[in-house]
Amino acid sequence: MSQITNTVLMIRPANFRMNEQTAINNYFQETTQDSAEEIANRAFDEFDEFVQKLKMIGVNVIVVQDTTAPDTPDAVFPNNWISFHENGEVGVYPMFAENRRLERREDVLSIVESNGFAINDIVDYTEAEDEKLFLEGTGSIVLDRVNHKAYCALSDRADEELFIEFCEDFEYFPVVFSAYQTVENIRKPIYHTNVMMAIAETFAVICLDAIDDKKEKKEVVKHLKESGKEIIAITEAQMHQFAGNMLQVMGSDNRPFLVMSTTAYKSLNQEQITTIEKHSKILHTNLETIETCGGGSARCMLAEVFLPKEV
Repeated sequence: MSQITNTVLMIRPANFRMNEQTAINNYFQETTQDSAEEIANRAFDEFDEFVQKLKMIGVNVIVVQDTTAPDTPDAVFPNNWISFHENGEVGVYPMFAENRRLERREDVLSIVESNGFAINDIVDYTEAEDEKLFLEGTGSIVLDRVNHKAYCALSDRADEELFIEFCEDFEYFPVVFSAYQTVENIRKPIYHTNVMMAIAETFAVICLDAIDDKKEKKEVVKHLKESGKEIIAITEAQMHQFAGNMLQVMGSDNRPFLVMSTTAYKSLNQEQITTIEKHSKILHTNLETIETCGGGSARCMLAEVFLPKEV
């Protein structure tokens, strides 16, 4: 079992814009005065540059082009609807926003298989949408794959019972808590766990300030320390700059890289950067348009592929 992979799936957007259906509980999204065409074109450029940078460090990137119909403004964030696991299983997840459900495409599975990966089974949770229950993949769930622990901050997009079901199906120990951000002086649930924490091989980046309940905070810290992770705490202000939305990947020669946006990188102080660099090289890329309009950053754009290779 490995915590990080050399292969990621990315979806090149076709209709990128601010998704009005997700903005109701994603407080990271912001409106801009730019035209739809300007926003889309900048997002395409940011996406292409990100892919290039990942390939340059030796990451295997499977790029799938999004389709112009149906309308899927958030297709650039595939990790919310699909996850790929070492045992050959694929998780498919129930989505809060109706237009995000249209992102699920069977042909994506075929494309991943055509890249030499074996899919043995599909674990499909999408029927939960009928009961208005949601669990948005590795947005809602942050996995410590080696230690078989799964972390989940409950929200409208992360139902506790569904999360427990996922943990039973994929054999993870559930670590459940609530995480908040201040929106107009009110504490509101953070929409996805992966904007406030990231777990790498030997360390974890986490906004502990977002966990208001002292007992829950203590429990999360205990589990991270038990698993041998050095904890790098970020502030709530840094979290708003997407400093929690990071993913460690494997480059060429088995070199680990922590991938983040330039916005996230610039928000870190020197001590945090030095601590990260003890463990991992850093790769950052400009995702300003995707972050501002989409409310997601580097980690959200990467669906890790852990599937076994086809024999």
